[in-house]
Amino acid sequence: MSYDVSQLRKFVTPEIIFGAGSRKTVANYASTFGARKVLLVSDPGVQAAGWVVDVEQSLQAQGIDYVLFTQVSANPRTEEVMHGAEVYRAAGCNVIVAIGGGSPIDCAKAIGIAVAHDRHILEFEGVDTIRAPIPPLICIPTTAGTSADVSQFVIISDQQEKVKFSIISKAVVPDVSLIDPETTSTMDTFLSACTGIDAMVHAIEAFVSTGSGPMTDAHALEAMRLLNANLVHMMRNPQDLAVREQIMLGSLQAGLAFSNAILGAVHAMSHSLGGFLDLPHGLCNAILVEHVVAFNFDAAPERFKVIANALDIDTRGLTTPQIRARLIQHLIDLKQAMGFHQSLRMHGVSTSDLRTLSLHAMDDPCILTNPRESSLQDVEVVYAEAL
Repeated sequence: MSYDVSQLRKFVTPEIIFGAGSRKTVANYASTFGARKVLLVSDPGVQAAGWVVDVEQSLQAQGIDYVLFTQVSANPRTEEVMHGAEVYRAAGCNVIVAIGGGSPIDCAKAIGIAVAHDRHILEFEGVDTIRAPIPPLICIPTTAGTSADVSQFVIISDQQEKVKFSIISKAVVPDVSLIDPETTSTMDTFLSACTGIDAMVHAIEAFVSTGSGPMTDAHALEAMRLLNANLVHMMRNPQDLAVREQIMLGSLQAGLAFSNAILGAVHAMSHSLGGFLDLPHGLCNAILVEHVVAFNFDAAPERFKVIANALDIDTRGLTTPQIRARLIQHLIDLKQAMGFHQSLRMHGVSTSDLRTLSLHAMDDPCILTNPRESSLQDVEVVYAEAL
């Protein structure tokens, strides 16, 4: 019997424990992996918020030794990864626990890659470059948006080249993700907005990705519904934990979708922009999202109509151009209600920078699953529209 390999779809996911207090079970899972000594990866902000202490206490209660590594920037850097790998080896660790947003989790994944291969992290850019299993990895996200705790993505910043590079492999899908909505209660307003818009873009791009399928579609659409219904409410009522739980669930659903369907031009261009200016990833997404949707719409109009319906836009009786206009305006209104009014020019980007940004975006793996095939000139034009 013959079959069309282009129609096959994979779906990978960690073991997921969702709910308030799940962070405190970390030692149970570390024990399952035979933890002798844990490398606990976080950052100064998460440590100051008090969440690292909960992990330390859990490990201490079960007599599991650990070493703390918190030298992680907002956009984790190659040198931080390699330093963390040195700490892991010197301390004799055999399990990694990451608690924080996408930065500590991506750094922890990259440390695992470096120690498993005993090579520099720069050697693993691209898709399916990992040849050895990384150490057991347990992740506890403290933001609701990046979904690094469930994804097969690693995003690292190369400060020397002023670029971010991607590593995509099922080998970096964490073994366990302890998703605890309580940990998001200490996020400031800007971080809440950045991670929230990132989750929304994950869902949208996963749904129109050329790698989408029935399983990813279901998660992407539910993520859009949850996020659309709760993001603005969260910004106005940041201490409403019930709303934060819904957003955490939306972020999880979006993560399961994009990890398996991959993403598109928003993320390819956002990675380039974030590496160039060292800007928060969610902010880059917010600046670019409606411009990329406008560019992509005609390549998948029926899919974008489904997105519009998921975002509670009444499309009855509307023509396709009207749906396009309504969807783009909805995205603009949503991001502005969340506090995003920036353009590229406001962050110092000029016309002379667009070719460099576009070249790096075209090298990003996310561009490969964008619904509309994109040339260098196409990407440059979209960046120009976001100026």
